[in-house]
Amino acid sequence: MKLKISIVVVTIAVTTFMLPSLPVTADSHPPITRHYGMCDASAAVPVESNLFVVANDEDNTLRIYERNKSGEPIYSQDLSAFLQIDSKHPEADIEGATLIKNRIYWITSHGANKDGKERPNRHRFFATEIENIGGKFNLKPMGKPFFGLVKALEVSAELKGYNLGNAAKNAPESENELNIEGLTKTPLGNLLIGFRNPIPEGRALLVPLNNPQEVVLGNEEPKLGAPILLALNGLGIRSIEYSDAKGVYFIIAGPYDNKGSFQFYQWSGKTSEAPILINKIDFRGLHPEALVIYPQKKTKIQILSDDGSKSINGQNCKDLAKTQDKSFRSIWINIEP
Repeated sequence: MKLKISIVVVTIAVTTFMLPSLPVTADSHPPITRHYGMCDASAAVPVESNLFVVANDEDNTLRIYERNKSGEPIYSQDLSAFLQIDSKHPEADIEGATLIKNRIYWITSHGANKDGKERPNRHRFFATEIENIGGKFNLKPMGKPFFGLVKALEVSAELKGYNLGNAAKNAPESENELNIEGLTKTPLGNLLIGFRNPIPEGRALLVPLNNPQEVVLGNEEPKLGAPILLALNGLGIRSIEYSDAKGVYFIIAGPYDNKGSFQFYQWSGKTSEAPILINKIDFRGLHPEALVIYPQKKTKIQILSDDGSKSINGQNCKDLAKTQDKSFRSIWINIEP
């Protein structure tokens, strides 16, 4: 693939990086699909060739939708009981997901609430398996949810300098506090955990998790690898996913708070190589929080919008009384082969 170079300056401490950019053949106004029954699309993976399952960070229900049709979910499943949720603060805040074969790994934000109050329900790492029996879907919980990731981040010798244990006790959209929003598989079957916050020295933080299956089965504590820092123009990770077809990662980058815009990157996975900014992305006013890569779609990526704060008849979408009035949007981005 030829690279078309444009200049993007990222300042990290006293060092200036020049990021290359890739062209993209996206429609100037890609069509929008509207999916009903929830607003806050936060994490998603494909289910077969024409469906996706998505988490809503305002509840603990997973929903399956048709990827190209506006409409309500064809399946939903509440995981509150499996996640052992305390009903006093029932939101688990699921923010990241990735698919390995028929197993989906999910991760929650692991931060405090917006006021800096601790919310143990948001400390969850877990897995489900996709079952299709006679055309009917089921998301079977696997093993048991893991509650101790913040402790593992805190005691990891590789992560000592990031103070993540204390960061998890403060408001997640304050500078340098803790907020997890990304999760992706690696070619070796391990995972990378993507942080919206903190952004150490202006670079996005990724932490390898090298034994995800053993963690969700309850057999081992997390084996965390050395942190990876990516130059994303001072932004954190909102969503990240590996493409088997292209052998690269795609990343939605955004601010640690709600003040700023979003960018789209491609990364080789090599720590010696900087991510490449993909130009000409028109997000159409969306608030991109999840990307879905379908194995059958080698040149297209679906982007889902967290529309919880979108105004509908003078109210935020998430505050609407009727479930059928709630919705989120998706678009497709065409990437050159």
